[in-house]
Amino acid sequence: MSVIVPPIKCQGIKTKLVPKIQLLSQNKSYKRWVEPFMGSGVVAFNILPENALLCDNNPHLIAFYSALKSGDITEISVREHLIQEGSLLKKEGESYYYLVRERFNRTHSPLDFLFLNRSCFNGVMRFNSKGNFNVPFCRKPERFVQAYITKIVNQVMAVRQILAIKKFDFICQDFEKTFSMLTPDDFLYCDPPYIDRHTDYFNQWTEQNELKLLELLTKIQSDFILSTWKGNEFRENKYIEQYSKHFCLHTQKHYYHIGGTVDNRHPVEEALFLNYSVISDNSTRYMEQQLLRF
Repeated sequence: MSVIVPPIKCQGIKTKLVPKIQLLSQNKSYKRWVEPFMGSGVVAFNILPENALLCDNNPHLIAFYSALKSGDITEISVREHLIQEGSLLKKEGESYYYLVRERFNRTHSPLDFLFLNRSCFNGVMRFNSKGNFNVPFCRKPERFVQAYITKIVNQVMAVRQILAIKKFDFICQDFEKTFSMLTPDDFLYCDPPYIDRHTDYFNQWTEQNELKLLELLTKIQSDFILSTWKGNEFRENKYIEQYSKHFCLHTQKHYYHIGGTVDNRHPVEEALFLNYSVISDNSTRYMEQQLLRF
């Protein structure tokens, strides 16, 4: 299955889970798709609802996608910026990456955010306690070759084409505020930072946050899908049992490519919780067979 990959990368991106989420939500009717933790935006950009509210507490993600929507950032400006900055990176090396990182932490330029995101170590999204981007360089000064720039530009173009025909709104706010905006006609996709795994994505995700999210999910009238991690070969998510008391569980295994080396990258079993039942029919069984091949 072909998946639209957005220009912004982050740990835990749901590229490989998109077909499963499409399958689980395909027969639901709703007026608006809502995400309190939009992250890269990959799920909404593939589900393609007519109307979407995409929120995150990371202001740089919201600023970037808002600029794409408004036309302040285009394929042309992205290409020009990456050619210019990539050329300087190639000439000056690692020191130039840290110069851009320092500049971004002062100015918060969405184009610099994209440049850093695609030249930092392993595409990790991480900020320190002061809110400054602090991911080290990927140590590839010649990263921005023509083919790589074209790949990113094409990803920007794909998202801009979606935003031109769909009503997608982007808001920077806490997840509790987004929950307060839900109506029974909404469909909620929830992809919070994974407790005990992605704790420095932007702000700390704590046990208090996790339990508050669980409480809110038990009270809403909207249908939803929640993504979290079930376990890996080393440990299990201790909160799975609490979610299982209230919601239907679906699982899928895959790799996240965020370890420093291949040896440090291990399969993770994803947990997808639903507050509704999925009716199996011939078309669903066919899609499930395709997912096994994906």
